[in-house]
Amino acid sequence: MSVDQPLLEVRDLRVSFRIDKKTSFEAVKGISFSLPKNATVALVGESGSGKSVSSLAVMGLLPAETTIMHEGSSIRFDGRELLGQSIEARRKLCGKDIAMIFQEPMSSLNPVFTVGFQIGEVLRQHLGMDGRQARARTLELLDEVGIPDPAAKIDAYPSQMSGGQQQRVMIAMAIACEPRLLIADEPTTALDVTIQKQIMELIARLQKKHQMSVLFITHDLGLVGEIADRVIVMRHGEVREEGPASQVLGQPADAYTRALLHCRPKLDERPVRLPVIDDYLSGRHSAGIVLPQRARGYAPGEDNVLEVRGLAKSFYLREGLFGKREFKAVKDVSFTLPRGKTLGVVGESGSGKTTVGLTLLRLHRATGGSALFEGRDLLAMSDREYQAYKRRIQIIFQNPYASLNPRFTVGQILLEPMRIHRIGANDAERVEHAYYLLKRVGLPEQAFHRYPHEFSGGQRQRIAIARCLTMKPEILVCDESVSALDVSVQAQVLNLLQDLQDEYKMSYIFISHDLSVVKYISDRVMVMHHGSVVEMADSDELYRNPQHPYTQTLLAAIPRGA
Repeated sequence: MSVDQPLLEVRDLRVSFRIDKKTSFEAVKGISFSLPKNATVALVGESGSGKSVSSLAVMGLLPAETTIMHEGSSIRFDGRELLGQSIEARRKLCGKDIAMIFQEPMSSLNPVFTVGFQIGEVLRQHLGMDGRQARARTLELLDEVGIPDPAAKIDAYPSQMSGGQQQRVMIAMAIACEPRLLIADEPTTALDVTIQKQIMELIARLQKKHQMSVLFITHDLGLVGEIADRVIVMRHGEVREEGPASQVLGQPADAYTRALLHCRPKLDERPVRLPVIDDYLSGRHSAGIVLPQRARGYAPGEDNVLEVRGLAKSFYLREGLFGKREFKAVKDVSFTLPRGKTLGVVGESGSGKTTVGLTLLRLHRATGGSALFEGRDLLAMSDREYQAYKRRIQIIFQNPYASLNPRFTVGQILLEPMRIHRIGANDAERVEHAYYLLKRVGLPEQAFHRYPHEFSGGQRQRIAIARCLTMKPEILVCDESVSALDVSVQAQVLNLLQDLQDEYKMSYIFISHDLSVVKYISDRVMVMHHGSVVEMADSDELYRNPQHPYTQTLLAAIPRGA
């Protein structure tokens, strides 16, 4: 291999998937790029852009029975052509010289084996180590990726570790054989901002130590600016722009790249409406336009729709044969929520923020405190009394894939709560209202007869919002409701939530680990740590002048590369 020859070279890669005997879908349409030695190249784009398909093609992990690799496509690693190699040859290469970190560690790690066994399996398979050698090397790897107390964690199962620790285990598996190319497919998407920063610093440190090349796949341009040497922007299976990171992020030439950069909420701006992809591609917006700004914050004397005092929630864990141990997930949380305002709740995983939301909806039973809604304590009501309040306080869950019944059509999903709560005089009136709500959330009437699996993630989240609106709630708990969405879809959903709040005067409890989004949509922000509230202030004041060290740490971890 010559000095100037790239480690990875992709030329005219075209990948299609068979839908049926006569139909196929072209997911990647003739893309070309190269990855130099000891460099980081970022593949950026929305869901469906083809970036993950391209990386799986490099790894040889696309399903052979449904994948069409078009003639003329080429993937060369270290000067060797990978396409056309036998399965055995690709298997020897992938895991040893080329390794991959997947997006969701919990679905990538085997839940029935310990993490030590799974890392050791890589060492036994590719390096021929025996059990004792593999265990010793596994302990070194766990220590290298920053897992605390490796001697104890080596025998833990994935479910016994946090999301950040699971991702560190995936990284340990990937670097076990000191690969020359590391592919990281959205490795930090579902992680807290502080854990995300730790993972990015870990990958950068390991890259430097092991002299690896990194192909980093993401939709977060803020993250890209901190780690990539070059950026490749993809859309609909094609490369829209490519160049040095400083050039692509600082002076983007393509309208789609400019749109991606400006759709994401910024810490120093709060436009009345977030621009979306189509605004830039259609010419309705340009990068230099000054957008009208929205004021935020609580005002004195506002009508509080909810007043929470001393909320507490404990879980009891079995310990020994007859004993149990108390775990205090929420400790003495108090706040007010005025009508038509948004309270942002931030904190890392395990901080108790989701437990607060679920306890207010009585999906967990509180162990202390009160939640006064129009002067009545929601937590002290009997189940029969609470029935009348159920429709007035609703929740949008994080994962629209899991919160919609796959066996119901969208119409059935929308009609069911209206029938249960006797909203509407008859089914004809309910169907008419369902059609109105679909239109209100930006979906066509035809969606009424389709199933959830026929929609994208952003469209499913719109269906979940429409389902909440069937009951005309006064309080909406948004639990990480935009965290898994692309930046453009996220902007659309945030605009929708704001429009609905403006129209119906709904109050939101917006739970998220994305601090840029929280600042954009929140009037007041409550910071939680280990179940307690450590700081609470109007959003502009808290971001401008954070008082608590933990809040300062969270804000310092926000990616600012784009």
